[in-house]
Amino acid sequence: MKAAVTTLAFCVAALLALGLVMLYSSSMVMVDRHTHVEVGARMLQMQVLWCALGVIACVAMAAVDYEILKKFAWPVFGATLLLAAMVFIPHLGMKINGARRWIHIPVASFQPSEIVKIGLIIMLAWYVDHSQRKMNTFVRGIIYPGLIIGLALGLIFIEPDRGTTILLAGVTGTMLFLAGVRWLHLIPVGVAGVAALAFSIAHDGMRSGRISAWLHPQTQANGVGLQAELAKIAIGSGGLTGLGLGDGRQKLGFLPEIHSDFIFANIGEELGLVATGLVVIAFLIIAVCGIYIALNARDQFGSQLAIGVTALISFQAIINIGVVTSLLPNKGLALPFISSGGSSLLAMLMAVGILFSVARRGATNRIPPADFAGNDNPFAARAK
Repeated sequence: MKAAVTTLAFCVAALLALGLVMLYSSSMVMVDRHTHVEVGARMLQMQVLWCALGVIACVAMAAVDYEILKKFAWPVFGATLLLAAMVFIPHLGMKINGARRWIHIPVASFQPSEIVKIGLIIMLAWYVDHSQRKMNTFVRGIIYPGLIIGLALGLIFIEPDRGTTILLAGVTGTMLFLAGVRWLHLIPVGVAGVAALAFSIAHDGMRSGRISAWLHPQTQANGVGLQAELAKIAIGSGGLTGLGLGDGRQKLGFLPEIHSDFIFANIGEELGLVATGLVVIAFLIIAVCGIYIALNARDQFGSQLAIGVTALISFQAIINIGVVTSLLPNKGLALPFISSGGSSLLAMLMAVGILFSVARRGATNRIPPADFAGNDNPFAARAK
């Protein structure tokens, strides 16, 4: 367990360091449209501040026994839902590009959906632990947790934020499957969810345009698909070792959001395939460490927390990298630990702190096999 924790900490620290460097590199030529002042240094300062707050939160979460989260699962979940609802309050919630996803605070903006991710994982882990022997029934395995998931995803969906909705649907679906929910129960729910999402996208011009641009990139190369095309150009021009740190060209006003959602393209352009490959390997190692921690958790609640956090980090990285490389349509999700965005960074470091807490109490305090029923193990053989 010590090796897993050390490796996990090293990979997260390496990604944080790379993120700070690449954030400044990608924003060093950015100029405020109103004051015409360079904003790269200020963005770096804000990211360092959020990083410091995130590290503090990570250490605090690691130091506290995760069992405390079980006792406060309902209040934590309720508080995150309240935060998510606050984006719809006039003069408090910020509307940008037609979406209400941010709360304005004096020094920065905050995205509540990032904290909802953590609250939902804690709440669902509590539910699975509470109902572990009945998760193979339709009511206890689908209906009740579906209400919990629906509350969170519903608020995020109507912001609208389709990317985070899809991400959390995948995370919670993974948690339920490994908790013992039957395939025959999950498949109809998944099909219904995909159908509802497809219907929503079909009646949303902007998002249907993104899907069309992804399916037919050449016809939309100068329109909706421009970001994807420029991202591929950036990665391709970097070659094996890149053009050199700070020497990227797409950040010179060509590729929008290169400091946030598309920062992986800047890594590829300036540091090359070697760096992007190492980033992918780092996320793979984080996933392996998370799975190992989940397998060695002392109880069902800890195991589910580790599963949820690992799935959250891994799926979000997969989606972001998939979007930048045009393997997936544009979703607008940050690359964990690297993209700019304080609320995302804070949430991800809190999630890592939860993993550390589960790991610290799993190696020496595991429930003896004689006291650990088969249904308590999320990786046990599934009921047919």
